[in-house]
Amino acid sequence: MPHSLVPKKVTRPAPAPEHRLEWPLRLLLWASLALPIAIFAVASWISYNQHVAEATDRLQRTVGIMQEHAIKVFETFAISERYLEELFADTNDNDIRRNEGDYSLRLRNFIKGLPQLRDLWVIDAQGHPLVSGTLYPVPRDLDLHDRDYFRAQQTTNIDTFIGQVVRGRATNADFFAITRKRLNAKGEFNGVYLVSISPDYFVQYYSQLPSSDLSVAGLVRADGANLARYPASQQSISGSAPGSPFMRAIARNPLGGVTSGVSSYDGAARILAYRKLPTQNVYVYAAIDVGAIRSDWIDDMAVHLIFGVPATLTMFGLALLTLRHTRRESEAHAQLRAEVARREGVEQALRQSQKMEAVGRLTGGIAHDFNNLLTAIVGNVELAMRRNHSTDERVARSLGAIRQASMRAATLVQRLLTFSRQHPQEVKTVDVNRLVGGMSELLHRSIGEAVTIETVLASGLWKTALDPNQLENALLNLAVNARDAMPDGGKLTIETSNAYLDDAYVMQTGTDVKPGQFVMVAVSDTGGGMPAEIRDKAFEPFFTTKAAGAGTGLGLSMVYGFVKQSGGHVQIYSEIGQGTAIKMYFPRLTDDTAYPAWDTMAAAPKMPASGQHHEAILLVEDDEDVSRFVVDALGDIGYRVTHATTAARALDLLKATPDIALLFTDVVLPGGMNGRELAHEARKLRPDLPVLFATGYTRNAIIHHGRLDQDVDLLTKPFTTDALARKVRQVIDGGTGRT
Repeated sequence: MPHSLVPKKVTRPAPAPEHRLEWPLRLLLWASLALPIAIFAVASWISYNQHVAEATDRLQRTVGIMQEHAIKVFETFAISERYLEELFADTNDNDIRRNEGDYSLRLRNFIKGLPQLRDLWVIDAQGHPLVSGTLYPVPRDLDLHDRDYFRAQQTTNIDTFIGQVVRGRATNADFFAITRKRLNAKGEFNGVYLVSISPDYFVQYYSQLPSSDLSVAGLVRADGANLARYPASQQSISGSAPGSPFMRAIARNPLGGVTSGVSSYDGAARILAYRKLPTQNVYVYAAIDVGAIRSDWIDDMAVHLIFGVPATLTMFGLALLTLRHTRRESEAHAQLRAEVARREGVEQALRQSQKMEAVGRLTGGIAHDFNNLLTAIVGNVELAMRRNHSTDERVARSLGAIRQASMRAATLVQRLLTFSRQHPQEVKTVDVNRLVGGMSELLHRSIGEAVTIETVLASGLWKTALDPNQLENALLNLAVNARDAMPDGGKLTIETSNAYLDDAYVMQTGTDVKPGQFVMVAVSDTGGGMPAEIRDKAFEPFFTTKAAGAGTGLGLSMVYGFVKQSGGHVQIYSEIGQGTAIKMYFPRLTDDTAYPAWDTMAAAPKMPASGQHHEAILLVEDDEDVSRFVVDALGDIGYRVTHATTAARALDLLKATPDIALLFTDVVLPGGMNGRELAHEARKLRPDLPVLFATGYTRNAIIHHGRLDQDVDLLTKPFTTDALARKVRQVIDGGTGRT
């Protein structure tokens, strides 16, 4: 029997006075941690800013020292240029070549005491060296016209040019050059004077700076070209990227300043200070890694933690002991209240379960007798309609009205059985997309033209195992409900998809299905939606919001029972003014051969003509009205019917009548043997004997877990004469399918 229809909300009891008394202690407990942490956080932030400020101040002092040093060194370079101009004024290239030895010696003596100078050169207008202070004789085939320091003087009107760091072609050593033009008597370009400078001189000086936490120091042109960089391992770096923090800072403040950011050299975060040399487009800079500042800051704060942590833990421990003492005093009262609340919840759930169990028992209890009565009524009315030769049309109308009312009663009983999960399911392997597609015409006829139907069918949809007839009924019920929710028209959407219900969803919805893979079928509308109080009751039997006489209140209950009996889950989603969506989830079938395939093209057997067949049939039915109807209906067709009211009598007749072609038995029989057991004993006598069962309600004989056994042919009560004739013929002929 099903349990509660929908999960019930559990109402938590209001906080007890004892619990309210704990709040000040809890506040004290957390304050004993939060307050020291907050104070420590503020102090840490202040301390960190102080470390950054101190590091920035050290950087600015260091850069000041570097600037003074660079100014003096570049003054030496300027003196060297003037010396070259004075020495070689009014001296042509041929004179220099003839007296190269003398000139080379004089240049060598000049640079001997100046470690910042690597060499002094004079270069002719074609880019060939004339004399050098360190090379004698200079290589005559050495061509320097492609160097930037030569091209700049040759092609522009620049006074002094500072070149990039290059590798010397004659000495194989790194240097950067400062050049000035050589002019002939006519004032035309006649070569360059070159002062060769060693970057190692600056690197060595920067390595001896007093700032111990200095990460990087260097000399750089305004365009970012690197002239010297400490540490020496990074000397090969050509220059700063155009968009680097350093280059952006120079663009904002050309004379000097402080910036921070990620280095374009190695990706390290640094704070950098820089200053421009007054007479040159050259900058000195120094930087400290942010990580080094942070490390010093952490070391300082660790000292405070050594004293602060024990004090904080002591305060927290005292507050915790006080809270526990208070909690122990109120624990007994809290447990008592929790137990009372738990028992109330259990009793509420038990009452709901007992209510639904009572509905199910009542349904099952009356179903058998009620369906027997309906079978007799429907069957005899149909026989009367066939045998009616009266010319009075009122007789035919009365019989038709009786039949229509009986079929409505039969539908009501079937819906009750479906809700209580006791309706026998004829499970097939079903392609839901095909089933939905095949219902298009039926749905259009059922809901009319005012509602637009749209189907969204997922590709690659998994198969599922269910009763296709009941799924069609469920979809039709949901479509009709959706139509009624849109009196002015709207859109009805039927959607299919593969879905996975995880543990979080199962816990959130309170459903009893296991997490896993499911086939989802959703029916949604654009109606007015449901309020929460109606949505929570929508699946309860006989609950309806329609006008009196417009509905039984069993449509959604039938859908709920069918989905649950199929091992699935159903959920309603609704918003006022937006519409409603009802989603049904059916377990994925991984083995398509586990159940018979659903054949949408299977043709219904033809109605046998009167007097056409003459086989002998053994009818086992204890209800006198039902048996009389079946004997008359089958007799009209031509069958020879032998009737027994008990299983024991049926076995005796079977032994005595060898030409019996079909055993047609009710499932519920008197005498201690049911129809399933009778069929088993009968097949011991006649292994090939076809057996057709008839029932209005059964739980365990031929139905297990709500699903009909696969080797069983069943005719569900109440049945019509046409259904009886077709089914009997089908089973005798060895056909498949159940009704």
